[in-house]
Amino acid sequence: MALGRAALGSTRPRPRLDQQFLCRFLKIQTILFPTYSSKNVLMFLTLLVIALLEQLVIYQVGLIPSQFYGVLGNKDLYGFQKVTAVALILIVLNSMLKSFDQFICNLMYVSWRKTLTEYLHGYYFQGQVYYTLNMLHQEIDNPDQRISQDVERFCKQLSSMASKLIISPFTLVYYTYQCFYSTGWLGPVSIFGYFIIGTIVNKVLMSPIVSKLVHQEKLEGDFRFKHMQLRVNAESAAFYRAGEVEHMRTNRRLQTLLQTQRELMGKELWLYIGINTFDYLGSILSYVVIAIPIFGGVYGDLDPAELSSLISKNAFVSIYLISCFSRLIDLSTTVSDVAGYTHRIGELQEILLKLSKKQKDSESQAKWDFNSASKEKMVSNDTAFLLEEVSLCAPSEKLLIKDLNLRITQGNNLLITGNTGTGKTSLLRVLGGLWESKTGHVHMLTCFGPHGVVILPQRPFFTDGTLREQVIYPLKEIYPVSGSADDERILKFLELSGLSDLLVRTGGLDQPVEWNWYDILSPGEMQRLSFARLFYLQPQYAVLDEATSALTEDVENELYRICAQLGMSLVSVGHRTSLEKFHSWTLKLCGRGKWELTRIKKD
Repeated sequence: MALGRAALGSTRPRPRLDQQFLCRFLKIQTILFPTYSSKNVLMFLTLLVIALLEQLVIYQVGLIPSQFYGVLGNKDLYGFQKVTAVALILIVLNSMLKSFDQFICNLMYVSWRKTLTEYLHGYYFQGQVYYTLNMLHQEIDNPDQRISQDVERFCKQLSSMASKLIISPFTLVYYTYQCFYSTGWLGPVSIFGYFIIGTIVNKVLMSPIVSKLVHQEKLEGDFRFKHMQLRVNAESAAFYRAGEVEHMRTNRRLQTLLQTQRELMGKELWLYIGINTFDYLGSILSYVVIAIPIFGGVYGDLDPAELSSLISKNAFVSIYLISCFSRLIDLSTTVSDVAGYTHRIGELQEILLKLSKKQKDSESQAKWDFNSASKEKMVSNDTAFLLEEVSLCAPSEKLLIKDLNLRITQGNNLLITGNTGTGKTSLLRVLGGLWESKTGHVHMLTCFGPHGVVILPQRPFFTDGTLREQVIYPLKEIYPVSGSADDERILKFLELSGLSDLLVRTGGLDQPVEWNWYDILSPGEMQRLSFARLFYLQPQYAVLDEATSALTEDVENELYRICAQLGMSLVSVGHRTSLEKFHSWTLKLCGRGKWELTRIKKD
């Protein structure tokens, strides 16, 4: 799979600041601002108002030095006191507005992250999309990192430059007019030309940074996954005494990541040089713009005090206009980061939408198949699955099963056997709707869940939460009232599963636990808890994928006997001959597509 990902990634176009970036960025904005009356739009408008007020105050503060030159040149004490008082008020007001500006940006960051993450969650957890994306799809790396980390960084970076971006059109128009009024057409034209050159240079310098940042984030996800892999399988690795080799492999991923980071820093160096050069050139350009009308004799009739005041005012206007452009150029590094995260999030969004549409089409087709099968073949109500000429291949295209015809009905328990690699678990994946058959039709005629079909996978799954939440999983409803009828059912099924002592260890059904269930339970206890869950859900059909492999035959017999008492029809994958007495039919998978379906003779 790693080779497949690498090969696929090599043919994928490199992310850049191009039309694809713009399309993906605009799609994300429609998620962040879904309607004109949404909370995010209201916060954005509030930020715009605060930013405008802030700019009005900044303009007045910028004129204060020229007023000081005037009153000091004329030795006007009253005027000096008045200007000082106004300056103090403006400074306090400006400080408050800046603080509110930052506060609103922080609120927008939190709100944007909530909106975008919940949007992605809505598609990610829809049906089996999360399974397809993580297990079967090779077009995208580290979807968990994109949702948790890339979204957070995208929203953080975007909120940090939000106020600068939304106020820029207003400040540029206003100060361009002021600059034209003070220096004539040559001042604004020079400054705009300077900005255009700076933008072109930075665009050239930013493009390679975007693709390198996307690659760096992929390596970050791979490095984090390596640590998570060792954390989850720490005991198995310890039995192998694998610390040294895992140390070597983890350091190898770290070195690859750090090398990419160094390459990224090298590319960013040239961007920083460009940014800083244009910042300092801007300060010189501002004085050149001011000097043009002075040496041109425009202000030859002014005395030194008036000329100093006018120079201070014109300097502020020109410098601030250049500063507006410089701030936009300074955002180049932030924009390159946002562009990188935009490509990663946008790519994830596109894949999620495609998988979601595919799943909806599959569900519609399944409903149509169900109606067709029911009408044309008069399928009885006691049928869970109907397979017609089904052929199944592994992801490597190895043929596992060919032209399988099978009907799974109530009361006819089926035992699936065969050597390793013949397709036993793969067949259950097809029954569970996780995989598609290569040819033929699979009709699922009973719903999944309580009172329908429940599948116990080979590796038990336990979520975070209390003991009650483990037993009733995947139901959402919980019954926290002590002594309820539901408590009695749970306690009964824990006892039947041989887990009465687990109640003592957890401190009660609803007592929060700090541990990881995989660390505290043995493999046998995990399988027992899975059966307690199965007894609680009490489905019509139970599909068991070697669900008793870690248990003794005596315990296995007892658990299967309880399943029969609860009226469940069983589809089991197993190797023990002791399982035959609980089943009516055996489906033996022989490999290379061959299979045998025989009735089990009862003694």
